[in-house]
Amino acid sequence: MVASTLGLSSPASADEFAGREQLRASSVEFRREVIEVTEGVFAAVGYSASNVILIQGEGGSVIVDTSANPVDAAAIVDAFGERLVRPVRAIIYTHNHPDHSGGAKVFAGADNPEIISHQTLVESGPEFGRGPRDGGDAFGTKLSDDLFINAGTQLEYGRVTPHTREGFLPPTRTFRGEAEAIELAGVQIQLIHTPGESPENTAVWIAGKGVLIPGDDFLKSYPNLSPIRGLKLRPPEKWVASLDKMLALEATYMIQGHMRPVLGKDEVRTALTDYRDGIKTVLDQTLAGIKDGKTADELVQEVRLSPELAKSPYLQEYYGTVAWAVRGIYADYVGWFDGNPTNLNPLSPALRGRKMLELAGGVDNMVLRAQEAIEAKDFQWGAELIDYVLAAEPENLAAKAIKAEALTALGERQINATARNYYLTTAQHLSKQSRE
Repeated sequence: MVASTLGLSSPASADEFAGREQLRASSVEFRREVIEVTEGVFAAVGYSASNVILIQGEGGSVIVDTSANPVDAAAIVDAFGERLVRPVRAIIYTHNHPDHSGGAKVFAGADNPEIISHQTLVESGPEFGRGPRDGGDAFGTKLSDDLFINAGTQLEYGRVTPHTREGFLPPTRTFRGEAEAIELAGVQIQLIHTPGESPENTAVWIAGKGVLIPGDDFLKSYPNLSPIRGLKLRPPEKWVASLDKMLALEATYMIQGHMRPVLGKDEVRTALTDYRDGIKTVLDQTLAGIKDGKTADELVQEVRLSPELAKSPYLQEYYGTVAWAVRGIYADYVGWFDGNPTNLNPLSPALRGRKMLELAGGVDNMVLRAQEAIEAKDFQWGAELIDYVLAAEPENLAAKAIKAEALTALGERQINATARNYYLTTAQHLSKQSRE
């Protein structure tokens, strides 16, 4: 067998790594700081996988979201210092993702606060994700520090202290329907059901201060409508409707669940408008293409943001991508079949691999072609060619080494953090196997 060098075959230009460097620059969003957004409202950014918001009230405080685990929560309590006035009267969950709900016990302490959420949080079951394959990990938890940049919406995702449910407290008070107005520690708050990234997502609106807390319905990244870790499509129609609800509030400040707050009425309006339009245009273009009989593979080559939206700082593809959204929408609306009858009952991967190897003149020739593709910096083609070898010969160590090389090169060129992490963790796994 032809052996791989496991190194890039020729030096790369700086332009080739522009995406990676843009992703690296985005990490400034996660720098650790307690930010006073407006009088009596503080955001702890960068201390955990998600932000924690402190609202000072009369004779106590309200906490919105609670970080990923008790260790992070304790660090945030220390960072808030005297700004956190005990007792904590209430804790509000914007949604049930573990990075937002894992530290509640620390914030509650002995204060016995109300724990508030939408009823959907209580009724929804756990997300059903795909099992691991070849070491792939969208969050980079197993990458070495020199390879890891960030996880798209957070600097660390369980790399130091894992997400846990040890600090979770179940809701003691829920609301149903569209919205509910409540008073907590003398602060008038409106809770608005805004399904988007999660079915139970709840926006917290403090009209008297002009503060909107949208949970994860807004991020400074193209939304992750169809996560590669294996989740259902997050319904774009509902997400767009939720963004319209939030736009109507005309907020002056927005403290989302990740990254630094958006400040100023005009900027908040721009951010929410770009986000809504960035989802809606991809949905509309994809549905139009489906009606025209186009396949998902065809549509990902055609569906694009407008030049203006593509430049928006709120729609860079750090976490989700337009192409993944297209694929998710396609599968959700019309299922797995793309309309080509050849694909109704395709050959098994192993049989197809063997036939392709026969066409190529054998394993050695296919491996050689894959190496040549990598040397020409055609990394995707190199990876696809070597997959035929691995389909027919799953334990081929030389093929695993070459695929690791191709995936490493692809990963290092990504702007999307979850794509980068998945490429590189899979490459790391295959490289280790090839040496054993």
